[in-house]
Amino acid sequence: MRIGRAIALRLAEDGAHVCIHYNASEQPARALEQTVQAMGQHAWVVQGDLTSESGCKSVMSQALSLTGGLDVLVNNASVFGKHTLEESDMEAVMGEYWTNLFAPMQLMRLFAAQDRSGAIVNMLDRRITSLDTACVPYVLAKKSLAELTRIAALHWAPRIRVNGVAPGAILPPPGKDGNYLKDHAGRIPLDTPCTPEDVAEAVRFTLVSSTMTGQIVYVDGGQHLLSEV
Repeated sequence: MRIGRAIALRLAEDGAHVCIHYNASEQPARALEQTVQAMGQHAWVVQGDLTSESGCKSVMSQALSLTGGLDVLVNNASVFGKHTLEESDMEAVMGEYWTNLFAPMQLMRLFAAQDRSGAIVNMLDRRITSLDTACVPYVLAKKSLAELTRIAALHWAPRIRVNGVAPGAILPPPGKDGNYLKDHAGRIPLDTPCTPEDVAEAVRFTLVSSTMTGQIVYVDGGQHLLSEV
């Protein structure tokens, strides 16, 4: 199960209505819509490319039009590329920054413009505590999003709470199985694999904890405590 799907289902279990965004994967988004509806909750689907300001505005406009207003924003869309410092030309950097930083920033601003109370959860990565030289633009973008999470939490308090969830190795790359993930995830202090459901539970925790803002919850079996990459 993908992380976004797990989050949507966990929140629907708590009675939330869900607006699902996709860029190119319409079939999984429609299947999730039907699953949420079968649980007795409303569900909507919006399509859009988040690599431009106009694309972000279109996605939020669709969502607000369909739902009548949003109480929660989960910034889960992400791209991951491996680029060393030598490989980090502007195309690589901007490709990572748009989806991983600029899009969440724009969606947060548009969400806040509703002028209503709510909560935002930004999906981060346990690498924000490391110096991973294999994926420089990605790490920089996620570190920046972590700082933006704290800034936004202070800026929009008390009306909007903003928190982050930072998973470790959850899913293998496309075409790879769980053994690949185990071999490449690195040392995990708890020696317990994390699941999308674990991440979804952490997202839910930030949403139901009414006095929690500006926090980052790590769901990584303790990997963020290690100094090694």
